[in-house]
Amino acid sequence: MSQIARILLFVLMAGTVAAWAETPRAAVAGGDNAEINPAVHARNAHSWEYGPFVSYGFGIGDRSSFKFLWGGFQAGKSMFPAVHAGPLSGQFEYSANIMPLWQAYTPAPHDQTFTYPGLPSQVAPVGGGTYRGVSLTPVILRWNFLTQSRRVQPWFQGAGGLIYTTHKFPPDVLVPHGTPGATSVWNFSPQGGVGLHYFIRPKRSLDLGVNAVHISSASLGDRNPGVNASLQFQLGYTYWK
Repeated sequence: MSQIARILLFVLMAGTVAAWAETPRAAVAGGDNAEINPAVHARNAHSWEYGPFVSYGFGIGDRSSFKFLWGGFQAGKSMFPAVHAGPLSGQFEYSANIMPLWQAYTPAPHDQTFTYPGLPSQVAPVGGGTYRGVSLTPVILRWNFLTQSRRVQPWFQGAGGLIYTTHKFPPDVLVPHGTPGATSVWNFSPQGGVGLHYFIRPKRSLDLGVNAVHISSASLGDRNPGVNASLQFQLGYTYWK
């Protein structure tokens, strides 16, 4: 894990701990007045939220050489009143995002040895380089935790998205025209993550998140090597309305 990723993860964990550790008096002072208690006000108002974000990530395991840079816009809304259930108390939110910036950085094209059961090893050219595309995540189901904090609101989420790339991704054995074959320009991105909003002032928050993302074509191509797991670190800025 890179140094930047470690720092973001530490800040995220520290903020979450602080949210639960803050005294109840600080949380209830002033009721849900936005000037005094912005997190509670946004929750009680069932606010819309929207804003830009950027994500940086990397693959795990056999995709550890892959790097990702994504950027886009997310919008969502708290759908129901808060539910009180002990440490799981919280509020459900539905969100979606679109990423016109979607880039994956993979090793440059190279020769690779393939071994198949019962057959001699073969060396074949494999594609690589930078892949560009767009992504749409139409379903983000988020649970915003109730805490004692006036400014910090932790959450966890599950989501599913769709990715289109201008060349078949991930790179695979090259076909005669010199483009990766057997995979697909369409991929799906089931994912889950944790994060927090930090209200810097009423109706404005900085957002940190960590998402584990799986990328797979669901066998739309002849092969589906995919990216079994990647970690994406997200930084955003949210307006609450």
